[in-house]
Amino acid sequence: MRVLGVDPGLTRCGVGVVEGLAGRPLTMLGVGVVRTPTDADLGHRLVAVEEGLEQWLDEHRPEFVAVERVFSQHNVRTVMGTAQASAVAILCASRRGIPVALHTPSEVKAAVTGSGRADKAQVGAMVTRLLRLDAPPRPADAADALALAICHIWRAPAQNRLQQAVAAHAARAPQTTPRAPAARHASKGRTA
Repeated sequence: MRVLGVDPGLTRCGVGVVEGLAGRPLTMLGVGVVRTPTDADLGHRLVAVEEGLEQWLDEHRPEFVAVERVFSQHNVRTVMGTAQASAVAILCASRRGIPVALHTPSEVKAAVTGSGRADKAQVGAMVTRLLRLDAPPRPADAADALALAICHIWRAPAQNRLQQAVAAHAARAPQTTPRAPAARHASKGRTA
């Protein structure tokens, strides 16, 4: 399985490609950051993110794209840029028919480090160890993108089995027709 992880950001959008299977050694195929100039207008920055992601998709041909799910932050301006970059990543993958998975930051941290409260240094250290790298990828956005890809590789088989089990259960469950609620009688035997 080859996964492109995307840590969305308008100034720095982390990207990382990991290949492997759950329970087997993983291989990093590429890591980097798509940068946009902070003084450019929003439209040009979004186009720059799109062009950068399209290059990564062309070069690495991933089977899946894993994007960090945007969560509420105190700084609305930051969360808006993150959400916009996330939408661009989802659009680029969907345009090519590549399945997209969204993973929360705590889900990624828990998958990679064992703790959903791990800090960026712990995530970087575990990514380095899991991918047998000489040093943690820099900046942290790049390490986070690799962590997203690792999380998806490890979690996708379990999620697929769960979805298949739910679908199989739904297919076997007898189809029942909902009964109408019993009519209430206002008079309860009284006459006016």
